[in-house]
Amino acid sequence: MTLHEWLQKGEAQLRRSPHPDRAREDAELLLCHATQHNKAGLLARWNDGMEAAQADRFGGWIERRMTGEPIQYILGETEFYGLPFRVTRDVLIPRPETEHVVETVAALAAPFSAPRIVDVGAGAGAIAVALAHVLPQSQVTAIDLSAPALAIAQQNAERNGVASRIRFLHGDLLSPVAGERFDFVVSNPPYVPAADRASLSVEVRDYEPQLALFAGEDGLDIYRRLIPAAFASLTSGGCAALEIGYGQETSIRTLLMDSGFEQIEFVHDLQNIARVACGRRL
Repeated sequence: MTLHEWLQKGEAQLRRSPHPDRAREDAELLLCHATQHNKAGLLARWNDGMEAAQADRFGGWIERRMTGEPIQYILGETEFYGLPFRVTRDVLIPRPETEHVVETVAALAAPFSAPRIVDVGAGAGAIAVALAHVLPQSQVTAIDLSAPALAIAQQNAERNGVASRIRFLHGDLLSPVAGERFDFVVSNPPYVPAADRASLSVEVRDYEPQLALFAGEDGLDIYRRLIPAAFASLTSGGCAALEIGYGQETSIRTLLMDSGFEQIEFVHDLQNIARVACGRRL
């Protein structure tokens, strides 16, 4: 079989997957990785055959994708903020919307000579690594309750050349840094309501870590604990920047106000959905 025929076969199989609309795109991406060619290289070798090991790899990947397993887990990597990240089922797959957190903090941190930043619930290290990359003068601490996730975050810091500027700590929320003060507390915490479980895609519901997704019946359980702890951990003039879920803006504003935060603002995405909640301790 030629590469073109392999692609057609993979696409036909994925038409019966949970995401048939992405069949062509997914089959092409998996074939590129299986053969270690980019799209242009694949087209240039359209009529070539495929080595047995490559064919086995591609076929195995197609079978995994048929079950709904995310492409990122199949390939073991993804991109965030233009940087490469290793991902496994121990970590949530970094989303483009989380880049709003990085952009927001990077802008707010511009006046600081050496901003002290703590990322709570670091997961794969997307926020911590991206901030260390874009703010080379920063001092970053990354905390996660999951030891396997923290190990992945450390690997991603090393891969992107910022491991020497990130401290990795295992523990619940801000407890590992009790008594310390930071200029920024950032987080993409679990915020999916348990009631929404059935409405999630197979990719998310069946493959991504539950610990990183769900936060009680209304999705606010972690915020109720994190927001007051964040206020207590901030320096005067320091900021909290938290990713939030759809429809949570009003509730988060109340939680921030009740904890003493001022100058509360929300960053919206291109669909005008509030994605990042910011509050300052004066």
